[in-house]
Amino acid sequence: MKPVLVLVGRPNVGKSTLFNRLTKSRDALVADQPGLTRDRQYGEGLVGSIPYIIVDTGGLSGEDEGIDELMAQQSWEATLEADEILFLVDATSGMTPQDEEIATRLRNTEKKISVVVNKVDGRDPDIVSAEFYALGFERLYTISSSHGRGVEKMMKTLLEPYEFSDRDEETEAEEEKGIKVAIIGRPNVGKSTLVNRILGEERVVSFDLPGTTRDSIYLPFERDGQRYTLIDTAGVRRRSRVKEAIEKFSVIKTLKAIEDAHVVVMLLDAHEGITEQDASILGFVLDAGRGLVLAINKWDGLDQDDKTKIQRELDLKLPFITFAKLHRISALYGTGVGELYASINQSYLSATQHFSTPLLTRLLTNIVEAHPPPLVRGRRIKLRYAHQGGQNPPLIIIHGNQTDEIPLQYKRYLINAFSKKLKLVGTPLQIVFRTGDNPYKNRKNKLTKHQIDKKRRLMKHVKR
Repeated sequence: MKPVLVLVGRPNVGKSTLFNRLTKSRDALVADQPGLTRDRQYGEGLVGSIPYIIVDTGGLSGEDEGIDELMAQQSWEATLEADEILFLVDATSGMTPQDEEIATRLRNTEKKISVVVNKVDGRDPDIVSAEFYALGFERLYTISSSHGRGVEKMMKTLLEPYEFSDRDEETEAEEEKGIKVAIIGRPNVGKSTLVNRILGEERVVSFDLPGTTRDSIYLPFERDGQRYTLIDTAGVRRRSRVKEAIEKFSVIKTLKAIEDAHVVVMLLDAHEGITEQDASILGFVLDAGRGLVLAINKWDGLDQDDKTKIQRELDLKLPFITFAKLHRISALYGTGVGELYASINQSYLSATQHFSTPLLTRLLTNIVEAHPPPLVRGRRIKLRYAHQGGQNPPLIIIHGNQTDEIPLQYKRYLINAFSKKLKLVGTPLQIVFRTGDNPYKNRKNKLTKHQIDKKRRLMKHVKR
């Protein structure tokens, strides 16, 4: 799974600026004002081939009442889920009593901690480092989050241990757990009720109150000889509705559960329709490349007008989810729940299937003949052959010339055509293009003996 990096420190040390740089976004508000971040932000980043989740937290001001207390509580909750804690300090103000207090508490977390000295522009890094080594942490980096100085080097060093892992042990563990299925959705859509219905017993607490599940719960079971592990996740709710810090951080648990799953069952509420939050969660599932099954819960009792409205919302708000099977269920009464297994199994098989290079190349030829790529500056884009580059999600690598000029619309055509030809259901398909170098690019033409003799005769004729 992706390592989780949590940014902590007192206000106005540059956490949000660093967050934006690491996620290549402007999701976190940035201004020269302490305490601007009052709610945690989470995002994704990539260093080389290593993906990670980064969490920006509110500043630890030292106050113990009001909003500052809630901000501090949320920050400390975030550290409990971290694989790496980046403790930001400010080179311009030097070490403060607040930094020392934060350092004392961080040492008690027994987590991997790095001191990140920010705003080192125009200062000698060695001199700046000397002061902050007094905090007692072995790992220390000097950076400028606003200009990017030292950030890339720091991240490569931090994430290097996550690049290599024992794949054999991982594979054995995956086989033991069987198909891992994450049940996700907003609070109070019936996730725990669905898990209990699938298992046939009250294994998790379900109650008519949003936020009953505070953590992701892994539940192994077997059905018809097939092993499964159900992952019941805490609901992801809108930030404006979240009050408790422990609930605010549950979104990270859900994102990690999605990363850990083979197939995701996205539960929607028939009475509330499709919300922006649902679309946001589905976007993360697609980015993670996980298999997907959609289930609309509480379908019983809806009149025809409401059912038509829900279908219209699906077509309007989720046009990018065309590969997933849709089920209309009642988790409480069990209606349609048994049909989820077939879609889960089909999604898993589609996501992990192996395709030979001759098959993919033959399909590519047929697909291109049916609808050739467009002309680019008068030249036709040529797609020569294809091979599989990965599974879960299936990845097809297509080689050709001028592939960096392929329009997004044509890439979507290829994805839809390959998905249809390969009969992929319940899993997104990813396509990557590779442009081969011209082998004669830097070579001079060599004339044959016949061409040389002909050239000599021509030159003699010209001289005469």
